[in-house]
Amino acid sequence: MFTPEDHRCMARALELAERGLYSTTPNPRVGCVLVRDGAVVGEGWHERAGAAHAEVNALAAAGDRTRGATAYVSLEPCAHHGRTAPCAEALVKAGVRRVVAALQDPNPLVSGKGLQRMREAGIETAAGLMESEARELNIGFVSRMTRGRPWVRMKVAASLDGKTALNNGRSQWITGEAARRDGHHWRARACAILTGAGTVRDDDPMLTARDVATSRQPLRVVVDSRLETPPAARVLAGGGTLVAAAVKDESRIAALKDRGAEVIVLPNPQGKVALGALLRELGRREMNEVHVEAGFRLNGSLVREGLVDELIVYLAPALLGDKAHGMFELPELAELAGRRELAIREARLVGPDLRVRARFL
Repeated sequence: MFTPEDHRCMARALELAERGLYSTTPNPRVGCVLVRDGAVVGEGWHERAGAAHAEVNALAAAGDRTRGATAYVSLEPCAHHGRTAPCAEALVKAGVRRVVAALQDPNPLVSGKGLQRMREAGIETAAGLMESEARELNIGFVSRMTRGRPWVRMKVAASLDGKTALNNGRSQWITGEAARRDGHHWRARACAILTGAGTVRDDDPMLTARDVATSRQPLRVVVDSRLETPPAARVLAGGGTLVAAAVKDESRIAALKDRGAEVIVLPNPQGKVALGALLRELGRREMNEVHVEAGFRLNGSLVREGLVDELIVYLAPALLGDKAHGMFELPELAELAGRRELAIREARLVGPDLRVRARFL
């Protein structure tokens, strides 16, 4: 069905889409390549929400060479009016002959309607070329559109014996500089960075993406059941931090609001923050990917509730001993059949440390 040229051109469209890795949220990352008579006549990618979509940028670059061309798009062209006009209509007006999409748009407002509109206009359409690669690039957008919540990626820095902090709470620094720098790239691609009040108390992190060329910073989210975040905490610097609580203490809420924070109260029956409700709220706020950097208790709660999709674990070549904190606070198992299984997607050295990326089955 697809030729070697089709694969080559779609690979280029995906390469272009990746240029928006840090900037397109809440929109998907999309690239487009226009080819006529075997030559590329236009390229484009979506840079940020509110700006022109990939197809429009590629059409502008091609000019009057679009008629009779094939458009390779990493995501089905949109068919609805949002902040911009429908891309499917723009391709029809430009006179393209064929459109190849890697992934059908999971957005119910589109979901096949873009391809249908173009077929009705006489354009040959096809979808599914390099679909898995396109899905990976927009895994958070797909999650939000199909599950109503973001893709949750949890980052853990640990010793080789699986310890994340000393018994006194100290954890800086277990892994090396290269691993920490690598972690900032995962922060930068996320829409939100989530941590717990214990991490704020012990480490006082800023939770910003640094050492990365990015035009935006992810939303910082603190899970703080009892509103214990100090108003002087660095995570509140610059305002805009979201604090999720389980109690409505007006004086503490006022102190956090004075620092520019927003406080939402989402209690569960146990008097803790309802984590599932929090993720649904982040999905409602158009967060595609959530990056978790928290302590073993919050990590364990998220895993126990089945809310973590992916782990990124940096393992340092060092041992901290039995008394140190582990990665997750999880209940003891009596049978191995009760274990949570994962699929390892990648393992590579980052400086002296080993980075393992795995997903829950």
